[in-house]
Amino acid sequence: MPDTRRRSVDTKCVAQTQTAVIETGRGEKHTPLVTHRGRGAQQVTAQRTVISNKTMTTSNESQDSTCSPNAPDLENCYNHSSPSSLTLLLVGYSLLMPVGVLLNGVSLYVFIRFMRPLSVVGIFLCNLALSDLLFSLSLPLRIYYYANHHWPFGSFLCSLAGSIFHINMYGSCLFLLCINVDRYLAIVHPLRFRHLRRRKVARLTCVAVWLMIIGGSVPAAVVHTSSDCLLDGLQVSRCFEAFNMWDKAVLPLLVVAEVLGFLLPLTAVLYCSCHVFVELCRAQEIGQGRHGKTIKLLCLNLAIFLFCFVPYNTTLVGYGLLRAKLVEDTWNIKPTLKKIISVTVLFASTNCALDPLIYYFSTEGFRRTLSRMSGQKKPKPIASQETKWTSSNDSSIKPSPRTISRATEDSKLKTNETNAKVGKKLIEESEI
Repeated sequence: MPDTRRRSVDTKCVAQTQTAVIETGRGEKHTPLVTHRGRGAQQVTAQRTVISNKTMTTSNESQDSTCSPNAPDLENCYNHSSPSSLTLLLVGYSLLMPVGVLLNGVSLYVFIRFMRPLSVVGIFLCNLALSDLLFSLSLPLRIYYYANHHWPFGSFLCSLAGSIFHINMYGSCLFLLCINVDRYLAIVHPLRFRHLRRRKVARLTCVAVWLMIIGGSVPAAVVHTSSDCLLDGLQVSRCFEAFNMWDKAVLPLLVVAEVLGFLLPLTAVLYCSCHVFVELCRAQEIGQGRHGKTIKLLCLNLAIFLFCFVPYNTTLVGYGLLRAKLVEDTWNIKPTLKKIISVTVLFASTNCALDPLIYYFSTEGFRRTLSRMSGQKKPKPIASQETKWTSSNDSSIKPSPRTISRATEDSKLKTNETNAKVGKKLIEESEI
C-alpha cells in the first residue's frame, strides 16, 4: 500500500459522505481501496464525522476549492480557559460593553458640547474617554467569541481587536500619567514649570501619546492572529488565544511596549502621587477645598493602575519570558499562566468603566454639567450668599483713613507670601 498523509478537516466538508481516496507522496489519486475477501471484492467508503489525529482524512473526487488537498495539518484545540473562566469572561464583557459605551459616550458629549474650552486636565480626560469608548465598541467581538468559542471574522479583525485592547490599556496608562504629572507640577513646582501647563502643550502631548500607543500596538497585532485547530473533529478558529505566535522575535517588541506603556507610567504615577501627598501634608491642606479634589483624583488614578493594569502586565511579562525560553519553566506553570492571562485581560478591560469615576468625582465642572443635563438645579453655596448679603448692606460704609493705612501695611507684609499662593491659583485655573 502506498504511503499515506494526513490532511486537515474543513468545516464546510465535514458533513459530506465521500469515497475514500488514498493520496501518495507524489499527489496521485488512486481508485477506491478494494479489499479482497474470497472471490468477491468490497469497496470501502468512509463518512467524515469525528476524526482524530491518528486517522487519515478522506476527500471527495469532486472536491471544491474549500477542501484543498494541500491544507496543513491541524492539532487538537487546547482549552486555555476552564468552563468557569469562560463564563466569567462572557458575563464580564457583556456587562462592560453597555456600561463602557454609555458612560464614555456621555462623558465625551459633555466634554465637547458643554465644557469647551477645556482646561489642561480636561484635554487629557477627553482623550482618555475617547480611548475607552473605542475599546468599548470593540467588545461585541469578544462577547461573540466567548459565547461560541469560535472566531468566524478572519485574521484581520482578530488582530484589530487585540490591537484596540492594547491601545486602550497603554493609552489609559499614559493619559493617567499626564494627569498626575500636571497635578505634580501645579502643586510641587507651580512657578518653575508653569509654561508647560498650557492647552497647546497638552494637545501636542495627546498627539504624541496617540502615535506612541498606535505604534506600541504592533506587537499585539503580530501576536493576536486567528489560528485553526480541531475540536471534536471539527475545524474551528481561535482568537485571543494564539499563544503559539510567541517567540524570541516578538519578545523585544513586547519589552519595549511594556517599559514605555506600563512600567515608566506606573513609576512616574507613584513618584508624583507621593510627592504631592508630602507637599500637601507639609502645607497641612489635605482635604481642604480643591486640594481635597486633587487627592481624590490621584487616589483614583493609583487604584486603577493597581487593580486593572498590574495583574495583566505582570503575568504577560512572566509568560513572555517563559515562551522565549529566557527563563526555565521548572514547575511547568506555562499552561497556568495562559489561563491567568485571559482573566487578567478582563481586569484590565474594566478601566473603561472605572475611568468615568475620575471625571465625576474629581471635577466639579463635570458634575455641575451633568446636574444641569438631568434637570437638577444646583443650589448656591451658602458662603457666596452670605458674601453677597454682606456686601450689599455694607456698600454705603466708607473706610476711615486709619483703616486705609492699616490695609496698606498689611498688603506690604503679604507681598512675600504671594509666590507661595500661586500654586493654589494654578490648581483653580486647571479645574474643569
